[in-house]
Amino acid sequence: MTTVTAIDADEGAGLYALAHLDALESEAVHIFREVAGEFERPVILFSGGKDSIVMLHLALKAFAPAPVPFSLLHVDTGHNFPEVIAYRDATVARHGLRLHVASVQEFIDDGRLRERPDGTRNPLQTVPLLDAIEGNRFDAVFGGGRRDEEKARAKERVFSLRDEFGGWDPRRQRPELWQLYNGRHSPGEHVRVFPLSNWTELDVWQYIAREKIDLPEIYYAHEREVFRRGGMWLAPGEWGGPKDGETAERRMVRYRTVGDMSCTGAVESDAVHIEQVIDEIAASRLTERGATRADDKLSEAAMEDRKREGYF
Repeated sequence: MTTVTAIDADEGAGLYALAHLDALESEAVHIFREVAGEFERPVILFSGGKDSIVMLHLALKAFAPAPVPFSLLHVDTGHNFPEVIAYRDATVARHGLRLHVASVQEFIDDGRLRERPDGTRNPLQTVPLLDAIEGNRFDAVFGGGRRDEEKARAKERVFSLRDEFGGWDPRRQRPELWQLYNGRHSPGEHVRVFPLSNWTELDVWQYIAREKIDLPEIYYAHEREVFRRGGMWLAPGEWGGPKDGETAERRMVRYRTVGDMSCTGAVESDAVHIEQVIDEIAASRLTERGATRADDKLSEAAMEDRKREGYF
């Protein structure tokens, strides 16, 4: 239900403003509809993570009762959490959506990519992603990036122009005044679109609570076998952990974000219900990526470099 609040001001008598979550929802729905009107072959990046789940929920709302006019794309590292892949497939089946899967493993098997010494595959996603965009002629790609996540995302536009190689050039980005978005692009180029740009992690969780959106169970506290590396609790796996000197143990943990198992850390938590998760996030002084994503810590400019290369 949409909530409106009266504006108490001398000159604002009779005016009303949307409540915070309703304003964010309205903005995102507007963006989805703008893209549907401006582009020929949009696609939604869908990993089964909470941001892509909220993004799909908003797309379903934007076009109801008609079906979502976009397909989904997942870049599968081969080291994803089983719970998340199961959720992805169940969601696709429930809504009758079309899913494209770009497999990092296939690129490794045929020699187009080489396994990293540290076993981390998140940095290997760029080539399969760009190959899928080019091969399917997608001209707009929805991503779940938010400006509060880290520095490279903070400077992004809602409509982010990418060149024919998928690269990002700050000099070519357009102003976005009054929620006016410019989707013009040359043949071979495409636009990344971020409907959740102005959302925070807390906004996302409060919206999930309000809309009663189901999530993969790993977002809530559960007992799991983990080991300590680089200040994070990582899940054991064939990708390379635990190594000598690292001991696996069972702890109560949950995940604030999900990605490749080799670089996504869990946080110790007793938050088994969404209200407890919201309280925990409200008290946290670290962003979810700063606290739990090793791939962002490869260098000071790790995510900035990957953005320029076309990763997000």
